[in-house]
Amino acid sequence: MPTTDLSSSDPWLASTRRSRSRRAEAARVMRRLRCRRSAVAVLGASLALAGGAMAQSSSTGGAAAASSVRGSDVAALQRALGIPADGVYGPQTRRAVKRFQRSHGLVVDGVAGPQTLRALGLSATSTARRSTSAGSLLERIAQCESGGNPTAVSADGRYRGKYQFSRATWRAMGGTGDPAAAPESVQDALAANLLAARGTSPWPNCA
Repeated sequence: MPTTDLSSSDPWLASTRRSRSRRAEAARVMRRLRCRRSAVAVLGASLALAGGAMAQSSSTGGAAAASSVRGSDVAALQRALGIPADGVYGPQTRRAVKRFQRSHGLVVDGVAGPQTLRALGLSATSTARRSTSAGSLLERIAQCESGGNPTAVSADGRYRGKYQFSRATWRAMGGTGDPAAAPESVQDALAANLLAARGTSPWPNCA
């Protein structure tokens, strides 16, 4: 039976080498585990970002589809739905369209497509015709009231802007500040809403 030379350092050195080898192997295993965890985390983040981008794309596409009716056609749609005609196809209009679609057995998607417009008694042709007519009338009113000048102010300072709004009427239609200082596009939009709501009565001398 072999005997161990207790005075020799060889057994201790061999044991130390084995211990170091085990620690090195354990360290390599831990590094591999950390790498795998990092890869899983990166993959999860990538999937989350991709999902968010897809959701945003879907939302944007839905908004674009719902806004297929534009300009004064939106105001005509809103009047047919019985909601305030601000000319903006926003969340309130989409909800109103969905309610109408649901109550009339149509596809409930919030999009004012041909079927929904027909059910409302509207059509692309009729709304376009009304839009052209209203636009021509507003152009005549603007020329009569101010010569088409968005910054015009009456001699007494009471009537202001392209359509000679009084400050009270301007505020009632949702305007802020001085009508004569507002962008022309804003004046056009509020004048169109005023015409839709009250006809030509606000401009008795020019309509």
